[in-house]
Amino acid sequence: MWCIATVTLPLPLEDTFRRVAAGVMFVVGTLFPVAGVVAFRRAKTTVDPRTPEASSTLVSSGIYRYSRNPMYVGFAVWLLAWAVFLGSGWGLLGVMFFVLYMNHFQIAPEERALRALFGDEFRAYEQRVRRWL
Repeated sequence: MWCIATVTLPLPLEDTFRRVAAGVMFVVGTLFPVAGVVAFRRAKTTVDPRTPEASSTLVSSGIYRYSRNPMYVGFAVWLLAWAVFLGSGWGLLGVMFFVLYMNHFQIAPEERALRALFGDEFRAYEQRVRRWL
């Protein structure tokens, strides 16, 4: 994203506005993964996304009532904050590629593992709660 920002025209945003907006987005983005980790810790289940099969509980409370992947939402908001900080409209491609990559290579395998582990309970959760927001 930084490389793209250095070779493209910046967005016509005043520096102070751009920096404050990026800071606010970063703070908001931080709340999502923190809330996700807190919910997992309270449920005494794994936080490690590399081992969804080690999950002992399907967490659907707290932030997980609104998003099945609040940690990834937070990371995407961090990238959005970075694009705004850089003042790069083209930098938004980084956010788009992150979402596409995560959907295909991380979230889909996690969801398959959780469907296998929790069956109908996870399927019902998928119907109630969106993948991102």
